[in-house]
Amino acid sequence: MAELLPPRSATDLFGDPIESQPLWFKAASFLRPDFEPESYIADLRSFVPLESLAAELRAHLAALKAELVDLINRDYADFVSLSTRLVDVDSAVARMRAPLAEFRDKVAAFHAVVDSSLANLCSGLRQRAEASAAREILELLLDTFHVVSKVEKLIKELPTTASDLSTADMASIDSSAPNSENALQHIESGANLRETQSILLERIASEMNRLKFYIANAKNLPFIENMEKRIQNATLLLDDSLGHCFVDSLEHRDANAIYNCLRAYAAIDDTSAAENHFRTTIVSPLVQKIIPYSHLQVAGGGSSDGLQEDYQQIMQCIEKDCKFILEISSTANSGLHVFDFLANSILKEVLFALQKGKPGAFSPGRPTEFLRNYKSSLGFLTFLEGYCPSRSAVSRFRSEAVYVDFMKQWNVGVYFSLRFQEIAGALDSALMVTAITTTENLHDSHGKHQKLTLKQSITLMESLRSCWSDDVLVLSYSDKFLRLSLQLLSRYSSWLSSGLAARKARSANSNSTPNTEWAKSAHIEDFIYVIHDVNFLVCELSGDYLRHVLQLLKSCSAEVLDLVKQSVLEAGKSLEDLLPPVMDTMIEAIVEKSVEDLRQLKGITATYRMTNKLPVRHSPYVSAILRPLKAFLDGERVSYLTVDARNELLHGATERITNRYYELASDLVSVARKTESSLLRLRQGAQRRVGASSDALDNNISDTEKICMQLFLDIQEYGRNLAAIGIKAVDIPAYRSLWQCVAPEDKQTQIVF
Repeated sequence: MAELLPPRSATDLFGDPIESQPLWFKAASFLRPDFEPESYIADLRSFVPLESLAAELRAHLAALKAELVDLINRDYADFVSLSTRLVDVDSAVARMRAPLAEFRDKVAAFHAVVDSSLANLCSGLRQRAEASAAREILELLLDTFHVVSKVEKLIKELPTTASDLSTADMASIDSSAPNSENALQHIESGANLRETQSILLERIASEMNRLKFYIANAKNLPFIENMEKRIQNATLLLDDSLGHCFVDSLEHRDANAIYNCLRAYAAIDDTSAAENHFRTTIVSPLVQKIIPYSHLQVAGGGSSDGLQEDYQQIMQCIEKDCKFILEISSTANSGLHVFDFLANSILKEVLFALQKGKPGAFSPGRPTEFLRNYKSSLGFLTFLEGYCPSRSAVSRFRSEAVYVDFMKQWNVGVYFSLRFQEIAGALDSALMVTAITTTENLHDSHGKHQKLTLKQSITLMESLRSCWSDDVLVLSYSDKFLRLSLQLLSRYSSWLSSGLAARKARSANSNSTPNTEWAKSAHIEDFIYVIHDVNFLVCELSGDYLRHVLQLLKSCSAEVLDLVKQSVLEAGKSLEDLLPPVMDTMIEAIVEKSVEDLRQLKGITATYRMTNKLPVRHSPYVSAILRPLKAFLDGERVSYLTVDARNELLHGATERITNRYYELASDLVSVARKTESSLLRLRQGAQRRVGASSDALDNNISDTEKICMQLFLDIQEYGRNLAAIGIKAVDIPAYRSLWQCVAPEDKQTQIVF
């Protein structure tokens, strides 16, 4: 059972029991293997006084002693009998030590024997590995020696077994009769000699390839270093003999010999030599006849920098004189795919000839010729790619260094910059004029309207079409030409919007700028052309123009085509948004002219004030209110407006004119009533002072009534004039308000005129 703790004192309500250890004293720390008294005391003395620590240690020591005494008392009998059982312990230990020492000596002797055997075994294995490596090196050296000797022997046999036909022999063969049997025998003998020589050279090349493998695995050996000169001589002789045989086979179009020579070049991994031989032997003479590039030929010639005809001739020569080796090198399972005669022989020679003979063909300073040459070059590359047997071959052809160098010669970026300045500059010059200009002939030979009427609009359309014309567009730069097209449309829209804003906010002392002066000085009829051109441009952008652009970009993905379509349509929408401001400008101009005549109604007050005259007919100014609108609608240029635009202008103008009419008439009636009320009060006051009767005044018609009667006659005539041009006056809210303002009480409910 656990020992019960003594009761706490009255003053120790929340503390630990009196006999318990403090929290900072951990007795278990003394049992740890890494316990150090100095560090333990140093850790505790920072927050525990040394007197308290000493007291706790003494208390702990007393507790340990008490526990030891308890343990001895508990097992006292066993403790006392322990000494009686430990009799003659030393002798027993001595008896046990002897066999253990003997066993240890035997184990040590066996361990020594095993170590000796293991050392002998490792030494034997090491010697065996060294002997095996030495044997391999010796066999490698012997194989190398045998291969070098074999190559030298084959090379020595080469002139006797398959000697080249000399130039003199070939001349004697050519001078002989072509139909003679002797000549045919010589030709067959020459072909057999070339084929035999090529077969032997292929065998030598195979041995040389094996020799290279041996040398790569036996580097820095004295034996190999001593044979290095022999190997170099053999290599030079092989290269020279193989080169002569390959050139001779090319000149005679010996397919079998060419095939064997190419296999020999592939075996010694020297494809560049074969490609260079083909270039200098076959390609270079053909190209130099078409594009002379030697100093004398260039100085004496005066050919232009056009490349289309040159490429046509080069392609014919390739089809006639180079196709045979391209077919040989692309033979299936021949291992000749390592050769790239298209790039490293044909294209390399063509590029060299162009750089030396026609450097001006690459100059973008003449954009038209540059583009023509560039497209011809792309067509030539496409022609060469037609000889590639697979897609991977096309990719490999395009990754060749000479292909990349050829494409770098065409600085399309500079070409685009020049085209940008040319196209954008033409539109900018057209928009910088201070007056709007129309074309000389607004009708064609059949009397119909031309598509566009303003020179600015025509220039814009020409610029937009130039961006996507065959003689300007570079398909790889189609994104930049699309951006240029959108910039042109934005520039034209900005020109229109800034001009309209300047016309609306114009003042007598405002400073005019070249971009807005045209709108301030333009006649109202000129804006008909603006509306017509904007409508046509919007229709063209969403129709034929957009279809043409999408047709050119049909090779792009559906996502790209959708983005292009959206961008063009958005540009057309921004242009279409200018139609309401243009229409508003025309309507406002017509209204301003009509208001000049409307202001004459102020004279009605002077006509009927202080008189007994009554109105019997409408005022003369009424007939002139709609005269500017009629004159505008009767003009020849209105035919350029669509029916909807004409109706929009007609309704918009009549509504605004009627609104102004109502404003002026209501102000006139209001002023007249206020004046009459003031005069009436003055008269009544004067009559009361003199004692006169006001019955006579009550029976007279007031000036305000006379004015309203005249205005009523006027608006009736105005309503008839509106009906004459196809407008129902009752449909205009301002007219109804005007009728309610001036009509008699018995005619307020129904508008009839």
